[in-house]
This record gives sequence, structure tokens and C-alpha cells, in this order.
Amino acid sequence: MHSGQEAPPRARSAFAAAFLSLLFPGLGQAYAGAHHRALLFAALPLLLLSLGAGLALRLPLTDLVAFASQEQVLASIFVLNLLALAYRLVAVVDAYRVAAFLNAVMGGGDGRLGRPRIRPGPLSIAGLLAVVLVLGAGHVALARLDLIAIRTLDCIFDPEATDCARPASPTPGASGSPAPTDAEPTDPAVSLPPEGSAVPDATTPPWDGTERLNILLIGADEQGGGHNTDTLITVSIDPVTGQVAMFTLPRDAVNVPIPDGPARRVYGSVYEGKINSLFVSASRRADAFPGTARTRGYNALKATLGNLYGLDIKYYVEVNFEGFKATVDALGGVTINVQVPVVDDNYPDEGRLRRVYIPSGVQHMTGAEALIYARSRHTSDDFDRGQRQQRVLLSLREQIDVGTVLPRIDQLAAALQQAIRTDLPRELLPNLLGLAERIDTRDIRTYVFAPPRYGSEELEPIYKLFPDVPAIRAAVEDAFTVDAEFESLREALAGEAASAWVLDATETEGRAATVAAYLEYLGLTASAPSRPPETSGAASRIVVYNGAEARIPRTVAALEEVFDVQATMANDAAVGVDVVLTIGRQAPELTPPPRG
Repeated sequence: MHSGQEAPPRARSAFAAAFLSLLFPGLGQAYAGAHHRALLFAALPLLLLSLGAGLALRLPLTDLVAFASQEQVLASIFVLNLLALAYRLVAVVDAYRVAAFLNAVMGGGDGRLGRPRIRPGPLSIAGLLAVVLVLGAGHVALARLDLIAIRTLDCIFDPEATDCARPASPTPGASGSPAPTDAEPTDPAVSLPPEGSAVPDATTPPWDGTERLNILLIGADEQGGGHNTDTLITVSIDPVTGQVAMFTLPRDAVNVPIPDGPARRVYGSVYEGKINSLFVSASRRADAFPGTARTRGYNALKATLGNLYGLDIKYYVEVNFEGFKATVDALGGVTINVQVPVVDDNYPDEGRLRRVYIPSGVQHMTGAEALIYARSRHTSDDFDRGQRQQRVLLSLREQIDVGTVLPRIDQLAAALQQAIRTDLPRELLPNLLGLAERIDTRDIRTYVFAPPRYGSEELEPIYKLFPDVPAIRAAVEDAFTVDAEFESLREALAGEAASAWVLDATETEGRAATVAAYLEYLGLTASAPSRPPETSGAASRIVVYNGAEARIPRTVAALEEVFDVQATMANDAAVGVDVVLTIGRQAPELTPPPRG
């Protein structure tokens, strides 16, 4: 039977209201029935979310990341996070109180007994505290990530930072050098004149976003308090075409030209020591290069390598080897396609020598294994070593993603604070990240300036590499104009370092020397000796001696293709080269391009 009275409204859970406002401000008020109040709390978050969504849709992800990494933005995020925490706490508590109040009103009849009294139970209060704790934990975690980002970026982008777990800079006037970490003698100390007046500091004009951008990547060995820059890779980027070239100068290069200016009064026209020692030497000489004790060594390397290459190297990025290992481990390792097995019976490891073997094929490496792969040198040459270092960098660049980074953010941040330092301005990050997105890592041109193509070497009493400066400058100048596949072939042939004699069956004056010069251009060590040809007539002939075909397969294939003849094999201890090429009347006319 119908009583004529409406059923009383159902009570709303205060805990549920608080929880809903945890999900989004205003939802709890709407659930409790206070719709106008719900709109007031939801209006500001909705407005901010709309603005954020608009920016996210209009700006590329790289621009958003670069914008968020700016120092002022990170500080603002920290403050806004605290304000958002306060706002959301108010919304949660208000939703809880509104639901409890309305429940009290419903339970108090028509209000003739006075203002309703809110009497939450212990379980309800415990639920509210749980919601507040969850809310606070989320904002505390965000604040912590923000502080980690601020500290990490400060350590990376401030060359003068002193509290970032870094070794001390070389002390001006200190005598001697740290003990070497390689199991071989180091070159004698370079004799220098007395120190003169300090060079005034200078500010490098910033990159304008359109000119060719050159960045020096440095791998530093800081064991024992030293600072040997054993890896020197200059990355050159054309922002218009997106082309990238990487130039590696081996650490054992000596007699590298010194740029004009005060440094020449200190070192002369060339730096007689190995290039990996220039950082420490220049750091101790305020009269050679501008900068402070912490930055002078970097300025010296940028200026000297820029002078060698004919490039304006504006910035550097340095990774020390211990930090590199920690960074790779923090990323869960790196997968590298090992093209040539690495065998080293004398790899230096914490003051002792041990045997290292890394087989060919796809290998997943820890930080320590990746460092060994990049640094091993005793049973390979500088060309191979430089190629391995570049391969490690490209593999890391291809494998880093957000899903890898976030779960290991603490470990990665600690490693980066120790490992990386740079003078790149933070305000350039949007341009640099955008540029990185346009780069195709499959089309990066790599050069390793090692002998015989780019210099000569001396084995005793210590190993030294004497760079061929004109050849290096010509390669850098032509890096973006030569055919990429042809340049890749030249680099591969240079790596095999084959030697050849060129004989002319037609006995045309100067023809054999011209072909030998072309083979030198390809990457072989070639000459035209005064000896009779092995054949005469129209046909050319390629003879590979004493089993060299196993060591120089690409060279043999390239010669067969160029001269359209099948190579034959022979053994003759009197032949002191790998290949003897006899050119006949039908051989193509080959002339190397003029060297600039």
C-alpha cells in the first residue's frame, strides 16, 4: 500500500567521495550531490588539462622534453607540484566533509534539533587518511623525480660543478702524470717554456641552428686521478640535409697541428705528445688556451681538433669510462652486432693483464663488457678500435627508450651525474633533440683517421701515429659530398690495409704511377716499382700472394670489379706485398681526384 511519502535519499559514503576526488577534483562533490561545488573544484584542473593537451598536440615530443628540461621550467614544475598537492588535498577533504555533512543532514530530520553534527567513524577516518597518503605519495614521487632531474642536469650541463662525484681537475703546476692504465710505456713529457701571462677567457658564439654543427665526444680514462682522453670522436651534423659524419682521431696521434694564437708560443706549431695527453697539459697552462682549470683542457681539444679538421667545434660531451660502465648497466646493457671477433691477451684491468675474447655476432653486453669491446687494442689496429667505439655509441642511441629508462631512473641518474659533462647550452636542447629525430643512424658516415690511409706509424720505442693532415682535411671537407656507398667501401679497404705493386704491361710512362695513386685513394698502400711486368698485352692480371686473400677479401673483390678480371693466388716469399696488379691495354683509365 502506498504511504504517500517519498523514500528518503540514500546516504553517500564519505570515503567514496574522498576517493573520487583523489581521481579528479570535483568528482567526490558531484557524487555527494553538491554539483555547483563540484564544478568549482573541477574548473581549474580542466582548464589546465586543456591547455596542456593543446600544447602536447601542437608541439613534438622532443620539444616538450627539451622545454621541460630547462632549469627555470624544472623549478616551476616543483612549485606547481606543491600547489597541485595542496589543491587536491583541499578537494579530497572537502568532498569527504560534504558527503559526511549531507549524511548528517539526512539523519537529523528537518533540522529543528539544531545544526547537524558530523560524527565520522574510525573506519571512515582511516579511509580518508589512506586517500591522503596515496595522494601525497604520488606528489612526493613527482617532486623527487623533479629534484633528481634538476641535480642530474646541473651536473651534466655545468662544467664548473664541484659536487657531482667527479675526479678533481689537474692541478696547475703539479709535477708528473698519473700512472698509465695501459700496459705499455707512455711518451716522454713534452718540453715546454716557462708559463707566461694567462690567456683572457673568450665566449664562443652559440650555434645558430642552420650552420654545420660540430660536437666533440670525449671518452676519458680517469683511473688513478688522471684524465687521458682516449676516445676523441667529432660528430658533424648538417641541419639542412640531416647528414651526419663521425671523425675519430686515435689517441696515439702525435704532431697534431696547434692552432694559431697563444698556444703556439707554448707548444710550437705541433703538439709533440700523444693527443690523449693534451687535456692535462693544457689544463696546467693558463697561457695556452682560454678557460678555467676545469674547462681549459676541453677548450684545447676543441680548438686543436677543429684546426686539424678545418671545422668550428663549438661544444663537447665527455663520458668517463667508469661512468660509462654504470650508465650502460643502468640501461640494462647494450646489444651490439660484433662484426669482427675481439681477442686480447693483454687487456689491462685494475693493474693486471687478462685475456679477453668477444665472439662475432649479436652480443648483449654489460657496461664492463661494452667498455672492453670499445677499448681493446693489443691485437687490433686503431682503425678497428675506432669503428668499435662508434658502433657502441650508435647501438646505445638506437636502444634507449622511455620504457627502459623509467624503471631504472635512480641508478641511471647517479651514473649520469658521474659520467657525463658538457658545455652544450640547455636552451639549444629543443633544436638538438629535433635534429636528432631527423637523423637516420643507418646513413651516418664514419671515418677513422688511422694508417696507412691517413698517416704513418712508428712502433718503437713506443707506438706513435703521425697523421697525414692534408688527407684528413680533404676527407672532412668531402664527407657530405662523396657517395656514401663508395666512401663506405674506401673505409673498409683502408681497414684491411692491403699493399700492392702496380706494373704496366703497356710500358706507358706514368700510367702505373697514376693507377697506384688511385689505389692509394681507395685505401690501399700502393706503389709502381721499376720492375718488368709479369705479362704483356691487352689483358690485366691480379695476383694475390702468400695467403693474403684471407685477410683482404674486400680488397680482392674490389680490384676484381674495377679491373674486370679474376684474381689468382700464388706463393713467393720474395714478393713483399699482398697484391701485384699488372695493367694491360684494356684496363680503365683511373685517376684519383685532386687533394684539396
